[in-house]
Amino acid sequence: QVQLVESGGGLVQAGASLRLSCAASGRTFSRCAMGWFRQAPGKEREFVGGINWSGDVTSYADSVRGRFTISRDNAKNTVYLQMNSLKPEDTAVYYCAARMYIGNYLSRLRNDYDYWGQGTQVTVSS
Repeated sequence: QVQLVESGGGLVQAGASLRLSCAASGRTFSRCAMGWFRQAPGKEREFVGGINWSGDVTSYADSVRGRFTISRDNAKNTVYLQMNSLKPEDTAVYYCAARMYIGNYLSRLRNDYDYWGQGTQVTVSS
């Protein structure tokens, strides 16, 4: 069992940066691939990026590649999403998710993830 708690969301202006954190409970975090997803009002939840269990493989959606960076600290049971050059279209609730999987393939499918956090709101004003 893995419990996830996101933090770090807020209201910022376009061009600003935010860092989201996702703290995990349980002893299995280091065996999980982690993903960040987001959901804007009236839209489907979409993949933002992911990181493998060891932290040496990452994957990003085209819309955020080059602006967002995912990292993890297995000693702290935490995964991060550094978001730079934020745009109004990045406004959404951001969720972290865990997948019990040791490997280098990073799924972009919501159904492949086993545990989810409650989400944190990110609002980017123009």
